Amino acid sequence: MTDVMVPALGESVSEATVSTWFKKPGDAVKQDEMLCELETDKVSVEVPSPVSGVLAEILAPEGTTVAANARLAIVTEGAAATPAPTAQAPKTTDPNIQAAGEVGSPGAGHEEMQPRKDVEDAPSAKKAMAEAGISRDQVQGSGKDGRVMKEDVAKAAAAPAPSPAPAPTSVPRAPVPADDAAREERVKMTRLRATIARRLKDAQNTAAMLTTYNEVDMSGIMSLRNEYKDAFEKKHGVKLGFMSFFVKACTHALKEVPEVNAEIDGQDVVYKNYVHMGVAVGTPSGLVVPVVRDADQMGFAAIEKKIAELGLRARDGKLSMAEMQGGSFTISNGGVYGSLMSSPILNPPQSGILGMHKIQDRPVVVNGQIVIRPMMYLALSYDHRIVDGKGAVTFLVRVKEALEDPRRLLMDL
Repeated sequence: MTDVMVPALGESVSEATVSTWFKKPGDAVKQDEMLCELETDKVSVEVPSPVSGVLAEILAPEGTTVAANARLAIVTEGAAATPAPTAQAPKTTDPNIQAAGEVGSPGAGHEEMQPRKDVEDAPSAKKAMAEAGISRDQVQGSGKDGRVMKEDVAKAAAAPAPSPAPAPTSVPRAPVPADDAAREERVKMTRLRATIARRLKDAQNTAAMLTTYNEVDMSGIMSLRNEYKDAFEKKHGVKLGFMSFFVKACTHALKEVPEVNAEIDGQDVVYKNYVHMGVAVGTPSGLVVPVVRDADQMGFAAIEKKIAELGLRARDGKLSMAEMQGGSFTISNGGVYGSLMSSPILNPPQSGILGMHKIQDRPVVVNGQIVIRPMMYLALSYDHRIVDGKGAVTFLVRVKEALEDPRRLLMDL
């Protein structure tokens, strides 16, 4: 018998929800074949079979919330497939797993799951739990089969009490007429969507958010791109898009206005001597922000390749936690959906986010003459607690200057 465990979820993720089982009890499985998919606050995680054999038992059915390192299923190694047993709710025997209805459901019971009967915790751990006044269900065992060790108790005692995640909205819903209610569909929010809702509201509640606007003539970039796009793709194996120009323009501007690349930590301001550029990507599950690390050290080709790779992984739900953490500034391109103007919301704890928009031919005055140029509105939302208006406007002007004359990027001006 081999246990199927919850894989590493990332340092800031403590639990996940079982969204889909690809196999059922009695099915034959191969080593590394996908058994199920977990949904966390940020990404989806596929769980492969550790060995070849038969899926003997599912311990965490779909909809179950599981803690890190919990047991998901049992695989009988080397066994032959057998007909699936009659349908019944699989028994949840792991102490780190809670039934789906028990997590965050109004009126749901809070009966704690009992530890496995055949696992004996370390005597020193039992003594430590008694001395610290900690119950067994508050400790996550790191020993074999979830056995609690003394160091696990110390870790649980030192951990701050978890605060319940606030509901996406605190405003009660108005009564709905019966005929309207019959035509509505109620669907539970995914963990990702709930996290997006919470983080965006936290950003509005915490930061002194303000937005400044400008517009950029894109004819310089478009002319340069059209001239070199074929040679660029032939040499580097990736298309030359607009995003690399914006990333480079922002990294140059961040060097001049470093507070836009900083964050507030308590009473301190943390200035970052690097640029980890977040690039917002829309996916079927919601908006995610993979990070191009050390973007200030990369050339156009490296940026385009990394953005293409992260974008594909994001749309396929394959991003890792590490690829979504540590961003210092974010670019969001609403123009791909046709947005002409918007005010992007900060991605905490970052202090700035640049909003790109649709390129549209508009009449502008150049050297006293009215001409038609491909124009784009730019929006910089920033945290006014750390970024003054002068710094924000200077940043956006520097981005505009670099985009309208791309030669400035090559000359580091």
